[in-house]
Amino acid sequence: MGHRLYDLEIEKAQEGTKSWAQVRKEARGLWRKARKQLAKDYVLFPLLSGPGFLSTMAANATASVVRNMWSHAVIFCGHFPDGTETFEEERLEGETKGQWYVRQMLGSANLSGGPLFHIMTGNLSHQIEHHLFPDIPSNRYAEIAPRVREICERYGLPYTTGSLPKQYGTVVRKLARLAFPGGGPKAEVTPLPTRRTPSGTPVRLAG
Repeated sequence: MGHRLYDLEIEKAQEGTKSWAQVRKEARGLWRKARKQLAKDYVLFPLLSGPGFLSTMAANATASVVRNMWSHAVIFCGHFPDGTETFEEERLEGETKGQWYVRQMLGSANLSGGPLFHIMTGNLSHQIEHHLFPDIPSNRYAEIAPRVREICERYGLPYTTGSLPKQYGTVVRKLARLAFPGGGPKAEVTPLPTRRTPSGTPVRLAG
């Protein structure tokens, strides 16, 4: 639900780049979907449980809260921990396909853990691989991750990863900093790496 509210892009309406009429139209579509889910979780299933109506309703509410907290932690750790970059639209002008791949690596991060942990995250713990190859089955991310990491090391690109507690701690710290005046993103940005051709001429890897 929170993710869908984010997709309404209310901030654009506040800035005047999107009409409030469009926001209301999208909100009505969101409500039509949400009310079906709410009716199922808090009316239909509790009624089907008979005398356990209230306990079923409470269990569904608890599951919803836990699910949203878990999703929040996994998604934010994939995009906002230390080591990830954000990009202004101006930096995307004239972006090549190779530069797009580099940007995915710089702007995302992974979570380390065992097979069960990755299953519990829906394999979004491999957020770098998810950004690079969004169309492949998520259960293949772990298979390609070592090769992606090797490429990053070969060309001097960061491969940001860490445990959930570590990464989430840096997320909270960054969000707290951004909440205060002057706490915006750092001015410096990571330049695209270069390599040298056999003739010694430097070239952009992503060009």
